[in-house]
Amino acid sequence: MQKADKERVVAELAERLRTSQTLIVADYRGLTMPQIDDLRTELLKHGAKFTVVKNTLTRRAAEAAGAEQLLALLEGPTAIAFLEAEGDPVAVAKAIGAAARETRVLEVRGGVLEGRSITAADIENLGKLPPLDQLRGQVLGAVAAPLYAVVGLFNAPLQNLVGLIDARIEQLGGEGEEGGSGEPEAMQEPTMETTDETAEEATASEAAPEEES
Repeated sequence: MQKADKERVVAELAERLRTSQTLIVADYRGLTMPQIDDLRTELLKHGAKFTVVKNTLTRRAAEAAGAEQLLALLEGPTAIAFLEAEGDPVAVAKAIGAAARETRVLEVRGGVLEGRSITAADIENLGKLPPLDQLRGQVLGAVAAPLYAVVGLFNAPLQNLVGLIDARIEQLGGEGEEGGSGEPEAMQEPTMETTDETAEEATASEAAPEEES
């Protein structure tokens, strides 16, 4: 390989490492070309590109991309599954795990998941998870259920309080309409004008002579 070609390959690998937050590294030693092609085709369905790489060039690319966690995995014949932005890491882990069991020669070394180093055991566990859509639904359900419960706890007392306030307003309004000044009419004191007229009538009655029968 010419120097210019090597530089191009390093630049392309470095760009892939920068844009792929998730990747899986495997030792493909012993796989036939048809087996590699079958695995590559299967991984493409789940948004991953399976690429056989040279360790020397990949080390340079990893250093250029700041992906030093990849360096420890570059021992022996190496192939890397680079996940695209919309790739399904669970489905990719399942496919690689299935290929490892069927071929008995493909060996998973580890990888990087969302920028964090993961082991071969982590990838095996990842492959045991439900499909990504189902997993998202389970996570959403687990988060939403307690959220609805908390909203219910807040809403119920608030509605009760509003009901009590409304009832009290109606009660006070009814009392105002019936009582007017708030005192019963029978308890109101007589005015001075009414008292004077009554006294005059009583005096006139006493002064008048009784008629003879």
